[in-house]
Amino acid sequence: MEYNTQLKKLTLPEYGRNIQNMVDYCITIEGREERRRCANSIINIMGNMFPHLRDVNDFKHILWDHLAIMSDYQLDIDYPYVIIEKEQLNAKPPRMGYSRPDMRYRHYGKNLEKIIKLAADTENPQEREQLIAMVATHMKKSYIQWNKDVDDRKIFVDLYELSEGRIDIRNSDIRLPDSKDFINNQRSKQQKKKK
Repeated sequence: MEYNTQLKKLTLPEYGRNIQNMVDYCITIEGREERRRCANSIINIMGNMFPHLRDVNDFKHILWDHLAIMSDYQLDIDYPYVIIEKEQLNAKPPRMGYSRPDMRYRHYGKNLEKIIKLAADTENPQEREQLIAMVATHMKKSYIQWNKDVDDRKIFVDLYELSEGRIDIRNSDIRLPDSKDFINNQRSKQQKKKK
């Protein structure tokens, strides 16, 4: 009696031993045209095994790649696609560069810095004032996520620094919503999610 542990290791075990045996048989076929027909039949069977993947782009191309891998690139047929090379299988992908944007205050985030620049560049006085009030309110929300105790003057100073002195509301009478309002609003949203 033969056990699977005694047989050769499967290259792609998700297709199973029977498909591997078909591929091994296909390699031994003498006629090139007969080998191609056999390979097409194996591809159809492989495709039927995973019908939910048919919507994936290049599904057939992936199957032909798998057939070449399972045959250890010994199947001599004209492939309908360019097959992945053996060296590419074990090659490491290129190192992925992560953006490390320069941010003065990480708790505000890079997008808020872009919005502050946009607010500083706004020429319409009414729009600029509304945008500055919204930015300051959002800054306070972001700050509260990291520190529950915040003074509006701190937000105004940070806004002045982030705008490079172009937005100065440090001595204005602008009132931001109270910290308790933000915290209570967050709690009510969390309670609604639980329900």
